[in-house]
Amino acid sequence: MGSRSLSNKSQRTSPALLPFPSHFTTSARATPQSNRVGRSGDRARAMGSEMNGGGTDRPAAEGEEEKKGGAPPLEAPEVRFTKLFINGCFVDAVSGRTFETRDPRTGDVIASVAEGDKEDVDLAVKAARDAFDHGEWPRMSGSERGRIMTRFADLVERHADELAALESLDAGKHPAVTKAVDIGNAAGSLRYFAGAADKVHGETLRMRGQFQGYTLREPLGVAGLIIPWNFPTTMFGIKVAPALAVGCTMVVKPAEQTPLSALYLADLAKQAGIPDGVINVVPGFGPTAGAAIASHMDVDVVSFTGSTEVGRLIMEASARSNLKPVSLELGGKSPLIIFEDADLDMAVELAISANFFNKGEACIAASRVYVQESIYERFEKKLAERMKSWVVGDPLNDPRVDQGPQVDKAQYERVLNYIELGRREGATLLTGGKPCGQKGYYIEPAVFTNVKEDMVIAKEEIFGPVMCLMKFRTVEEAIARANATRYGLGAGVVTRDLDVANRVVRSVRAGLVWVNCYFAVCSDCPFGGRGMSGFGKDEGMHALDKYLAVKSVVTPIRGSPWL
Repeated sequence: MGSRSLSNKSQRTSPALLPFPSHFTTSARATPQSNRVGRSGDRARAMGSEMNGGGTDRPAAEGEEEKKGGAPPLEAPEVRFTKLFINGCFVDAVSGRTFETRDPRTGDVIASVAEGDKEDVDLAVKAARDAFDHGEWPRMSGSERGRIMTRFADLVERHADELAALESLDAGKHPAVTKAVDIGNAAGSLRYFAGAADKVHGETLRMRGQFQGYTLREPLGVAGLIIPWNFPTTMFGIKVAPALAVGCTMVVKPAEQTPLSALYLADLAKQAGIPDGVINVVPGFGPTAGAAIASHMDVDVVSFTGSTEVGRLIMEASARSNLKPVSLELGGKSPLIIFEDADLDMAVELAISANFFNKGEACIAASRVYVQESIYERFEKKLAERMKSWVVGDPLNDPRVDQGPQVDKAQYERVLNYIELGRREGATLLTGGKPCGQKGYYIEPAVFTNVKEDMVIAKEEIFGPVMCLMKFRTVEEAIARANATRYGLGAGVVTRDLDVANRVVRSVRAGLVWVNCYFAVCSDCPFGGRGMSGFGKDEGMHALDKYLAVKSVVTPIRGSPWL
């Protein structure tokens, strides 16, 4: 996969080491209205194809047009769905309450959305339970479920522009990135698990004596799916798809910051032919709607993506109710280890994209960057120079913007508080770290140097555009420091030495390790962590396991010619 230079000067980037296809990169300069604090959005836009398994969401010619002058500003999409989706219908909340979802570019209200709480969750769970116990979905053949899921994927792709515009408005994301990554991944997951739907089977057991044994893998029942705000459409797809494939029904709670795409997807699911009650969507808040799902006696399994703190609450509520199994994809503080033999230009680009893609709002972001001492000063200098061309601005009105606003005011203030804490702890701001723009939730990406391992900014997940840059001497030291965290979601290593790479891969405690790349994932790649990053896998065939129960069956054999 090729990758062109992302700045306006030539770079010695090694194409084979980068996970981004060239037709998603540009070197267009930003308009004066944007705040120039660096540049890697071209790199972020490049991520879409590989994250969706290598597809091409737009032709190279379109990228060339963008490079010449930029696409026209994106019009704000029409918000069509703001009510709860229960049993195939859009309905008001029982309480009649609504909440406001806001545009993070301005802080203005986009729409008022029905606010689901316990009573609404009860109705949604009842619809899902009836659809599972008496409906056709779990009783269909896997191939028939797969055909319907494929139609769902077709509709997601057909409505990709509308979904991308809606999600960009709700989450402050770049429309091109959203279309390529978020929408592409959702459709890709639906297609992948559509293909898996007729491949769920048990195994034959070797029994003793006059008995035969085998296992069945059966759908657990009603799944509670609680999705985050950083990749709303992607997370909808990768949680809903495996549950659908095995025959589960479900109640989905999108994050209150980004409810609009999930409601749009619910309508597409109905159009695809998914029976009423199979997918229910209840926007609301964690302490009410989320807690009601986790503690519900008629929910059979919960899959949650979000913070470690909320993950604990989900697990506690599940245990206190019906001891339902849970799958948790939680926080991270992932290390990126850059060795002295690395291509320095490539390593700088990789560190930037691994930290600042999606505004740093990624659980697996490599927010701890370890650089070998012998190249540290050169790396730091190149990084500082590179960040001068980074563009923070309105991603809907300027397609050349690299970084949009943080998702909401609370997250904006949280990130700024961590940046101020880093200063007070004695770390040095190499670049950025300031709020910018007259309105909205924009922050210049911060790069800290002189960071110590015991500093809060080096230990806690910030979930924003903040990089901690540290140096190391030996492989042993790098591994030890990489593992000195309560998290275990992801890690990256940059080196030309295969022995070093393999040693790090096998020593670092993480659910996913990248070598000479970062964020390269696809529907076949299991995604999930260990430690305080949770347990269970999204994506890959392993994702089916959390929605399945294994049943052992033993029967006697009489008069068998062989045993």
